[in-house]
Amino acid sequence: MFIDRRFEAGEEPENYSFVQALVTDNRALMRQQPEYLKQLETLPPKLREAWLYGSWDVYEGQFFEDFRDVPEHYEDRQWTHVIEPFAPDKGWTVCRSYDFGYGKPFSCAWWAVDYDGVIYRILELYGCTRMPNEGVKWTPDRQFAEIRRIETEHPWLKGREITGVADPAIWDASRGESVAQTAARYGVYFTPGDNERIAGWMQCHYRLQFDENGYPRMYVFKNCKAFIRTVPLMLYSQTRPEDLDTAMEDHVCDEWRYFCMSRPVKPMMQAQTAAVWSDPLNQIRS
Repeated sequence: MFIDRRFEAGEEPENYSFVQALVTDNRALMRQQPEYLKQLETLPPKLREAWLYGSWDVYEGQFFEDFRDVPEHYEDRQWTHVIEPFAPDKGWTVCRSYDFGYGKPFSCAWWAVDYDGVIYRILELYGCTRMPNEGVKWTPDRQFAEIRRIETEHPWLKGREITGVADPAIWDASRGESVAQTAARYGVYFTPGDNERIAGWMQCHYRLQFDENGYPRMYVFKNCKAFIRTVPLMLYSQTRPEDLDTAMEDHVCDEWRYFCMSRPVKPMMQAQTAAVWSDPLNQIRS
């Protein structure tokens, strides 16, 4: 990988393009050292994905290594979770998930649920400055005023009955009006989310699973930049196996988890392979 210079603060990512070059594009290397491909194929899975296939968003310790963002499939929606946006059908259910933040980012997302139960992250409001994991320090009043404005003005949300799920901590009223009570003053209502972490992460993984035809049970519209940026960065906890490292920028993941726990699914069974009847063991089982 060649880096001409470091990305400077204040520059816009939209002004840059990523031009991928795989090892097979190096014709001189392929002519002089064709066995190099065989060497790369023997690497551990994560390194092999990066060095041989150019998948630099997969690395050791990555919590959501099953998340896929493949622009070539945004239109056909196969083998990718990120897709082109579209207006949800009027008959689909629309829900909201929320994780409170002030010094750290708050995260609010809107989800559409189709007739088959597939979920689509269609919109998000992420309270982050240009610095990762730094909150914009909006008061609860300002957050819910903006959420209410979006729900009354955005064409995908306007006129819909929207249910919400959020971190149970927002019902804490020990220091005065709770965050949930503030939300209610703006007509933004939530039910407490199930905060069981390990079971919640498993629900997220179940949603990301692909069936044998390459279709998952959840999609993310490409305009949901906070999800696309932060989810691949999550790492495993060093102290609690199977949990996510809470020191990471995990606010999007938390509200995603609350939503998945509100609509649990069973793990997707892998397609059965056809029996090989020349195998004596299969003849015995029959």
